[in-house]
Amino acid sequence: MRPLTRRAFGALPLALAAPALLRGRSARAADMPGVTATEIKIGNTMPYSGPASAYGNIGRAETAYFKMINDQGGINGRKVTYLSYDDGYSPPKTVEQIRRLVEQDGVSFVFNPLGTPTNTAVQRYLNQKKVPTIYVSTGADKFANPKEFPYTLPWAPSYRTEAQIYARYIQKTKPDAKIAILYQNDDFGKDYLQGAKDVYGEKFDTLVVKTASYEVTDPTVDSQLVSLKSSGANVLISATTPKFAAMVVRRTYEMEWTSALRIMSNVSASVAAVMVPAGVEKGVGFITAGYLKDPTDPTWKDDAGMNQWRGFMKRYMPEGDLADAGYVFGYGVTYTLVHALKQCGNDLTRDNILRQCYSLQDFKVPVLLPGIVVSGSADNYHLMQAMHLQKWNGKSWELFGDIIHA
Repeated sequence: MRPLTRRAFGALPLALAAPALLRGRSARAADMPGVTATEIKIGNTMPYSGPASAYGNIGRAETAYFKMINDQGGINGRKVTYLSYDDGYSPPKTVEQIRRLVEQDGVSFVFNPLGTPTNTAVQRYLNQKKVPTIYVSTGADKFANPKEFPYTLPWAPSYRTEAQIYARYIQKTKPDAKIAILYQNDDFGKDYLQGAKDVYGEKFDTLVVKTASYEVTDPTVDSQLVSLKSSGANVLISATTPKFAAMVVRRTYEMEWTSALRIMSNVSASVAAVMVPAGVEKGVGFITAGYLKDPTDPTWKDDAGMNQWRGFMKRYMPEGDLADAGYVFGYGVTYTLVHALKQCGNDLTRDNILRQCYSLQDFKVPVLLPGIVVSGSADNYHLMQAMHLQKWNGKSWELFGDIIHA
């Protein structure tokens, strides 16, 4: 499949629009940029190329989901025009593409732009412009900061919360832990260090015997892994994106470091993007914390929510790999957005869109694990605060223990 650079779905002809779609305040075009009687224009940036291109399938799933919504008549009578541009996971390119979406395309808001460094590059600009960035595709804890950046709203659990869960699990199960941490050298990776510090406090420097960082432009992380193993660590926390996570799985196996407790960040818990390229047998024993249903887990073979997702994939993404968790994420986050937009009615001002998106209460998404819901408020942008530990058994991620709440 060619890298996706733009997807736009046309609006209903004006003659087909409901005659009373726009009334009162919501009829003022100046209040609702990117919105007409028949259309709502939404923008996105996604790494369809570059070092994080495995995430491109998230954008493809979102594009297909909006196609489905348009086929069903749109959202309250409006069709979605979804503009998804490739930024190559490069912050300067993200700045260029976001400016294009806001200043040239005139989008209503930006939805699910992916990446910690890329969102960092545009966060201040979008907040100054008062353009909502809805459900950013990064768990960096700093994006859940409504006081300083009220127009930036996350969706998934934060990396810092996830790291706290790992740290507590290590405390409980590995009393002799000597921990090594491999992390991406940005706010994404550093959140895992901070989460461990939150739990270990003054003991952090004793328990964590070695840390090593990498840059997204690095060709490999081989030297870092050699250094981490040489430290004598018997626990490895890998805070990496899919390309590097696959290297970690393969190299720890080849280095005969499988006796260590190996933990993988949730953003890389994709069978298709990580385990298959690395070798499914090499990842046996890896642990991660999840909030989405794993499409390869037989537990969900007859699950109503996953059957709904599989039906969507069959009709709108027949070429998609059903083992790729990116498609599940894209489906779940877009499902959430569409529900919130429907609640907006005809008040599609930017402030109301943002309000409806953060004020969902105990909202259930078909592809989220049982017990995990979406809830937030004007003061709490951590919309998901629970995860479930799971272990790779060579075929799928197998849940164990109970839901863990932050």
